[in-house]
Amino acid sequence: MIFIIGLAAAGLLGLGFVAQQHAAYREPLGRMLHPSLLLDLLHKPLWLAGLAAMVGGQILGAVALSGADVSKVEPLLATNLVFALVIGRIVCKENLKWNEWLGGLMASGGIALFLLLGRPHGEHPTGPESGRWLAAAGIVFIVLILVGIGRRSSLQIRAMLLAAAAGILFGLQDAVTRGVLIRIGHGLGAIFTSWQPYALVIVAICGLLLAQSAFDAAPLRVSLPAATAAEPITGILLGVVVFTERLRLSTGPLAGQIVGLAMMVAGIVILGRSPYMAKRDDDVAGCAEARLP
Repeated sequence: MIFIIGLAAAGLLGLGFVAQQHAAYREPLGRMLHPSLLLDLLHKPLWLAGLAAMVGGQILGAVALSGADVSKVEPLLATNLVFALVIGRIVCKENLKWNEWLGGLMASGGIALFLLLGRPHGEHPTGPESGRWLAAAGIVFIVLILVGIGRRSSLQIRAMLLAAAAGILFGLQDAVTRGVLIRIGHGLGAIFTSWQPYALVIVAICGLLLAQSAFDAAPLRVSLPAATAAEPITGILLGVVVFTERLRLSTGPLAGQIVGLAMMVAGIVILGRSPYMAKRDDDVAGCAEARLP
């Protein structure tokens, strides 16, 4: 049952990403990284439907996580990239080449292999006052660097960097959410007198803006893989640093985790090299315009 719920969650996430990208890709490039992008998208029924699908996928993912270990559920959720590629091809009528399918499978499969063999365990309840949360500042600094480089890069590189930054923030969001849930046992007063729920809202909004900006710049096959790879890896790293989770470091599992990371990076590189027609700043008629003639 967990397997079915996990795949259903990944399917909804993939559907949500496709709908959001289809709506965001029609926005002028001048709105990229500007709050007006989100304000305008809030008036787009297709984007709202995609947001609803994404929230539904997150809820199903939470249900799956409530009945199984993270190492069993996260690889299933990481297949949202494959679902998005399939749905994107059907909806946008984009003819994906074999190397794009290979890149998508390698990126999602690498994540699955890393998480499956890493098996984080031994979580320690960490309060909001713990100095371990300073790792979040390092995460934010990395995001700022990626955004800064992306602003001066070509559309393709910009989309990948902004998507990676969004995925990192989504991973941070997962960690902060876990911290908030740990505080529930101390009562609502303990939750709202800490910094975590307010940081959660800010991180979620910034992550959403970066993701939509990446979708605005390029098709899903360029923008989504980086986000798909960055989120679970960031979550796992913060789990180790903040919640003192442990990874399997014996020779066999460690080698498998390294192979998984190499597959993930290779998949992202393959997808990033996929050709597409640059978007005009004035108008984009639809997904089909992203294809080469």
